[in-house]
Amino acid sequence: MIRSMLTTPEGLLHEGDEGLVDVWHTSPGSHIWIDMQGEPAENERVLLERLSCHPMAIQDAHKERHPPKIEEFENHTLIIYRGISSFDATLNFVPQQICFFIGERFLITLHPGDAFSIEQLFSEQGGILLGQSPERVALRVIYTSAGFYIDSLLEFESELSDLEDELLENGNDVLMRKLTIYRSRLVKLRRVFSYHKGITQELTAYDYAHLPRGENETLYAINDVAERFERLYTLTQMYYDICGDLVNGYISISSHQLNITMRVLTVITAIFVPLTFIAGIYGMNFEYMPELSFQYGYFFVLGAMLGIGGSLCWLFKRNNWF
Repeated sequence: MIRSMLTTPEGLLHEGDEGLVDVWHTSPGSHIWIDMQGEPAENERVLLERLSCHPMAIQDAHKERHPPKIEEFENHTLIIYRGISSFDATLNFVPQQICFFIGERFLITLHPGDAFSIEQLFSEQGGILLGQSPERVALRVIYTSAGFYIDSLLEFESELSDLEDELLENGNDVLMRKLTIYRSRLVKLRRVFSYHKGITQELTAYDYAHLPRGENETLYAINDVAERFERLYTLTQMYYDICGDLVNGYISISSHQLNITMRVLTVITAIFVPLTFIAGIYGMNFEYMPELSFQYGYFFVLGAMLGIGGSLCWLFKRNNWF
């Protein structure tokens, strides 16, 4: 699907398909936003070449899993962004690559599936922002997408809080498995946000020709995007650390309980070892054993065993071993 939005210097807004490119060419002061969703690579290439996009930029945009990046070319700036097509409170997310070709008078967005941020902007404020400059649209799309990330992460905070309470009350392997899954997903998210954080750092540090920091509104938009991705990266790192602390806490509690159990078993073993030793001695079938002919030998040995067992129990109890 190819759809276009065009604004004229007179403030008029037109929506249509790639046919608006001809109108844009004949209107020097107009801005155009072309959004291509799920188009075959060849159709995208034809339209991108028609707008004089660099072949290397087109090649990068058509790679399925290219890391997010920003790169400037003579006629435009390319931003490869890792957006989302679905995301929930348990960090189940399906990413999708969104490519922005930002020129002086045009913006081209490429994405394989539905993009919430683009849909929202295309139907609401897209025309107003496009009338100001194409880069304002691109930055607002990224800003809105980051907002969806933040909303889902804040919902995950409630999920994590409930999981923490449940783990303290009744920790088990099922909860540990959930924590491990969450940590794995947080690592993936942190890697994505690290890329995006790097892009925004470049935008704030260097003056790209098609995203000029000299214009106040563009600079404010860049700073807003940078703040959101800084927050996303910080939240992801914090939640990862919390999951790690919960895992370590559960392991510590389990180890402590295991130590208590082992101590009780050790005490029982220590009590019965000398008793077993005595029983072993008098259980030997030698014909000549002096104690066997003693009238009260049985009672004497039994009393000695009870005395040893009682003494050991008193000693262990005194040292709070059980």
